[in-house]
Amino acid sequence: MESVRSLPHPARSDLDLATVLHALGDPVRLELVRRLSNETEVTCAPSGLAIPKSTMSNHWRILREAGLTATVVEGRTHRMRLRVADLDQRFPGLLDVLLAAAGPNSMPMPSDHG
Repeated sequence: MESVRSLPHPARSDLDLATVLHALGDPVRLELVRRLSNETEVTCAPSGLAIPKSTMSNHWRILREAGLTATVVEGRTHRMRLRVADLDQRFPGLLDVLLAAAGPNSMPMPSDHG
């Protein structure tokens, strides 16, 4: 039986607006958050993004450390979810505005970013 564990992320009260906005300043990370808003959770390598694994891991780490996502590790699989309730509680309406600005459709991503 594989163990399930959560990676550390900041408490709701520790979420910082500048850190959140900085994390979303990258188009790849903004696209990851947009995708998470449409799905309950995604794995570490979502389809349609031709980005090196190490770069993608770094994007997920930045999102988690900013408090935008929570990550659960089960064996070799990492599953991420958007911390909607925490973000809405700390910054009411921010997530809705950002996602509306990002648009409903997937952005074309470069083949090598970062």
